[in-house]
Amino acid sequence: MSDIENSLDSRAALAGPEHAGWRLDRFLAAALPDFSRSRLQQLLAEGAVTSGAATVKDGNHRVKPGEAYTVTVPPTAPAIPQGQDIPLSVVYEDKDLIVIDKPAGLVVHPAAGNPDGTLVNALIAHCGKLSIGGEARPGIVHRLDKDTSGLLVAAKTERAMASLAKQFANHTIERAYNAVVWGAPRDSSGLIESQIGRSQFDRKRMAVLRSGGKSARTRYKVLEKFGPVERPFASLIECRLETGRTHQIRVHLTHLGHPLIGDPAYGRARTPPRGKSDAEVAAFTLAADFPRQALHAFVLGFQHPGLHKTMRFESPWPADFAELVTALRGLNN
Repeated sequence: MSDIENSLDSRAALAGPEHAGWRLDRFLAAALPDFSRSRLQQLLAEGAVTSGAATVKDGNHRVKPGEAYTVTVPPTAPAIPQGQDIPLSVVYEDKDLIVIDKPAGLVVHPAAGNPDGTLVNALIAHCGKLSIGGEARPGIVHRLDKDTSGLLVAAKTERAMASLAKQFANHTIERAYNAVVWGAPRDSSGLIESQIGRSQFDRKRMAVLRSGGKSARTRYKVLEKFGPVERPFASLIECRLETGRTHQIRVHLTHLGHPLIGDPAYGRARTPPRGKSDAEVAAFTLAADFPRQALHAFVLGFQHPGLHKTMRFESPWPADFAELVTALRGLNN
């Protein structure tokens, strides 16, 4: 077994017989579970790993029994971007992670067009002491689109980041969404499976591809249908992600022929039907004018990195989503 010593600014690990021939980055990742493998590779490249008096930068270096390594961790650098005092709806928080109920309209991470005012800026200000990748920032392991509401988890430590990232990569995270779509799928439940990648016609959009892209799987279940029984004009659907591709639910439901109500990228303009009652026209108009994609992440479940138990959270519908569903339900009366 590894003999590991921790200090305030350095971590030491002694290789045992069972580690003979291991890559150095693999050995350090096993010996120092508080750090992700990518962070250790970064520290290696920065010259922060030594063996005796020698600096070791090669992650491919083969470990020998009895070799001792020291990883000197530099002080945490100030966060870029900076923290901003933005209100957050905190569902759960401890020393390892934080679960947020994100409102529609809040961008998760700074990017072109959104340099600040994001969830990351808010978390930096809210959480105080953070250290991910050597910076005082939260670990974003998954994202929600700007106009998708609901539950999101962020890591506060290297160890939590590595654990959550592994769970997402292994598809063991429970993620369920409610969506309101135009029309109703023919089958009451099913699996949408395809390759998703950048659209060849619009690089800002994703699309189902015949070749290339990444494998994507979404399970869906129709919960309610709205409008005439023979031809509903909208429905409430539950979606569960088995993979996590960009815009996956939006792309898959559009591919199924039932885009999200309010989706500016994958939907299309709708006009109120003629010859309908005032109530029907009002409900249809509300749906047609809905200002965002009608998508809400209402369930999030994962294995807690520190407590080693399953955590599961549910989020109620936000007011706009609930109002939309209530108006559509009125069509069935």
